[in-house]
Amino acid sequence: MDYLKQCNIGFIGGGNMGTAICEALVRKGVRYSQIYVSGPHEDKLESWKKKGAHVSIGNGKVAEEADIIFLAVKPHILAAAVANIYDTLDTPSKAANKLFVSILAGVKLESLENILSRLEGSRVIRVMPNTPMMVGEGCSVYCPGQQATDFDTVLVKTILELSGICQLVPESMIDAVGGLAGSGPAFIYLIIEAMSDGGVKMGIPRTMATSFAAQTVLGAARMVLETEKHTGVLKDEVCSPGGTTITGIHALETGGVRVAIMNAIEAATKKSEELGHKK
Repeated sequence: MDYLKQCNIGFIGGGNMGTAICEALVRKGVRYSQIYVSGPHEDKLESWKKKGAHVSIGNGKVAEEADIIFLAVKPHILAAAVANIYDTLDTPSKAANKLFVSILAGVKLESLENILSRLEGSRVIRVMPNTPMMVGEGCSVYCPGQQATDFDTVLVKTILELSGICQLVPESMIDAVGGLAGSGPAFIYLIIEAMSDGGVKMGIPRTMATSFAAQTVLGAARMVLETEKHTGVLKDEVCSPGGTTITGIHALETGGVRVAIMNAIEAATKKSEELGHKK
């Protein structure tokens, strides 16, 4: 963590995921004056600028000034984003020996290393984080490239652990984790919204219904993590014979909720794999 408070950290792409990672770093003592952000539209960088970050429409500035550079653009514009690094640098040597951390869905380490090969000494680590990092409840995985050092790997692990849990995985697992944990928050928001709708239908005010639905999901998640009981056991502990909960479970199973969620994770995983093959 001491190293993070001394180095510069860059984001090529200043969207939601880059913001989540940056806010996690700032909460732990990294200053916005250490942050460099680039993007094609100056107006969308204004919020970063107001916080004290250095902003630029040229990616070369980020690559030159930052020691750790997060690639946070859409997968299909990666080549253009990296080309912009070369175009906006006086010489590629100014961006030598940098650690690139990719959060791009689907883009494999081999492709990343090839596209960054003109930057001498560049190392790459591929990660899959999620947006709950913004509130300290992230869930991330990472996989180092061939040139990444042990220090690089520990450094990225430290960054990810600032806002939740993380785990080293083989690259073959990253797309599936993206489908589960990367896309998963949106699936849970939909479930919370549906629970809130159900509460409103039965007479509970909207604000209270949403708050109680969210707290119910949070409490259930903590029960899973802290008791370490199987989810089926925890479910059965709530379901009394002939009671209200088992009747509700029957309604969910009739509606196909289990298979719908499984299908959603499968679809998100396949889409991640597809994005990695687009040029």
